[in-house]
Amino acid sequence: MEHAALSAPVEMESEEILSRIILVVSVASMIGSGRIIISFLFVPSLRTFRHQLILGAVLHPDNAIWLPLMSSGLGISEFLGAGNAVISASLNTLGIEIWDPSLKAFCSFNGLMVQTFVVQADYWILSIAICTYLILMDYAHAASWVQSHRAAIWCMAWGLSILWAVLGLVVVGYGYAGGWCWFTSDRVRLFVNFIPRWTIILVIMGIYTRLCLLLYRSHKAISSDHELTLQTPHPHQWQLLDISDGPSQSTHSSIPLRKVSLQMMVYPTVYALVWIIPTSVRVYQGMTGKRAPLALEILEKICIMSQGLVDAIIYGE
Repeated sequence: MEHAALSAPVEMESEEILSRIILVVSVASMIGSGRIIISFLFVPSLRTFRHQLILGAVLHPDNAIWLPLMSSGLGISEFLGAGNAVISASLNTLGIEIWDPSLKAFCSFNGLMVQTFVVQADYWILSIAICTYLILMDYAHAASWVQSHRAAIWCMAWGLSILWAVLGLVVVGYGYAGGWCWFTSDRVRLFVNFIPRWTIILVIMGIYTRLCLLLYRSHKAISSDHELTLQTPHPHQWQLLDISDGPSQSTHSSIPLRKVSLQMMVYPTVYALVWIIPTSVRVYQGMTGKRAPLALEILEKICIMSQGLVDAIIYGE
């Protein structure tokens, strides 16, 4: 068989192997993203300090509401995206060739969903980073606006991702891309998805680096003069976080604070690592016009579909 997309295997046996691996990884990703939704919405006891920081669960009750909604939005997006991949991979595994012309409508819809949820995850992760920054840096007016317009954040994430996906369907169209349907041109995927994604990655790296430096300096201030820090008349929001695991915050808060300043950099770093291989494959195939080795293609698909599982680890640990 021959496909327009270089990311699609040319041999049926390779296609079956790829589809089975995608199926397993996608199911694991659904479980991981499902855990995000359940733990954030129904099991408050699972919310460690990392949850509190990412979800805004500070002592102020308003801040504990809207960031969980966004993180659950990320979980929902990852869950639905993985579910879409499960459907396409399952059909391929069962011998139903979704690239067949008779299934063109299904392939177009499948590609539309892939584009929607992959891009939407970028928007949610960026939103979480920005809103975490607004809280911890005391931008009261902007944080208040977000709290009062939570639906607007959801509408922007869903609206923009659906808009770009529909434009992709109308202007370019979706075809079989190995395991699922997506843009068949590597150059189109590179310019439409990967350049904006790496722009977002650089932005969130800047945001979390700024917060990391703030928390690190705060750790040093607490370590050198804890009493003075506690008596600050107008503390930053980070000082309102319940970072202590024990009953006494005053004697142990500096240790978690230092740990969290390092954890801050985990979020953008892991997110960047997930997309290094897919980006490299897109650049290679887009520039050379040659197929990447099957093993690398499989690894690329694993990276893309494992994002729900990865997010469950770094946001839901």
